[in-house]
Amino acid sequence: MASTYTTNLRLTKQGDGENPNSWGQILNDGVISLADEAIAGYTTVSIGSAATVNLTANDGADDQARSAFLEIKGSIGTVATSIFLVVPSNTKSYSILNKVSANADSNVVMMRVAGNTGVTLGRSSTTFQHVVCDGTSLRSANLLPNNVCVADNLFVGGIITATSISVNGGLNISGTGQISGAATFASTVTVAGAAILKSTVTVEGAQVNKSTTRFEGAVSLASGAPVHQAITTLTDGTNITMNMATNNQFLVTLEGNRTLAAPTNLTAGQTGHIYFIQDGTGSRTLSYNSVFQFAGGSDPVLTTGANAVDLLVFSVRATDKVDAVIVNDLK
Repeated sequence: MASTYTTNLRLTKQGDGENPNSWGQILNDGVISLADEAIAGYTTVSIGSAATVNLTANDGADDQARSAFLEIKGSIGTVATSIFLVVPSNTKSYSILNKVSANADSNVVMMRVAGNTGVTLGRSSTTFQHVVCDGTSLRSANLLPNNVCVADNLFVGGIITATSISVNGGLNISGTGQISGAATFASTVTVAGAAILKSTVTVEGAQVNKSTTRFEGAVSLASGAPVHQAITTLTDGTNITMNMATNNQFLVTLEGNRTLAAPTNLTAGQTGHIYFIQDGTGSRTLSYNSVFQFAGGSDPVLTTGANAVDLLVFSVRATDKVDAVIVNDLK
């Protein structure tokens, strides 16, 4: 009977009566050495310009996918905007050190079984991420316990911690983040997914929030670390619409008579403002959707001089009621 191989680690299973004079060497090379790699092996994988990197997976011989620890090196963003690191469709755990440099935060390395759900790997030169493959999908096994203190930057695909967390470096969350207890971050906080922060948050560095961040507790900011959103410039058109899911500060230059439409994705309690700027011609008028509520029920009138600037400040009372006041002719 010919030799076969184990399903997950691809170790040699010699058939009865096979290799009578060389079975010892085959046992050493095809089983013992490979099991050593699966338990304690450290392999470096260099990525190139290809968008997909397939880890080698060989029956009864050295490969990349069998190693317990993988260090990913190279750069991303010059040719491919993201890299897929593809592993075999076998159950296995991996510890990953993703040292890939990126041109932008949007350039990521995702580890996955071909065509299935994957894990976006956090980038760090010092911190390993533990990933588990169930034979079809990969999932991060990084669940932080209570009262976590990290001496360097923390990079995770998602973060859940029950009580306090203290990070002396920066925090980079590429997935949804939820922190139920107090949090202190000494450097930049970058959140690519939604973040739910339920208790006191102290940020001593800059915040880069790429999605919705909801603070349910107090927020304490050290000097020199302001929280702000860039103003979104709206496209001028017959109807002007603010998307409150993306920002709450807007600006538009009017090139004709316009209507301020009902904002989309309203949430009660939101506040914001929109600058109306007359173009070089001026005399542009503005009417309002009935969702906007003004003092005395009278719609305000814009300043109509060329290049004039008016500011409408609003507060969302309900999804169908936006209380607003306008400040005219800012100079």
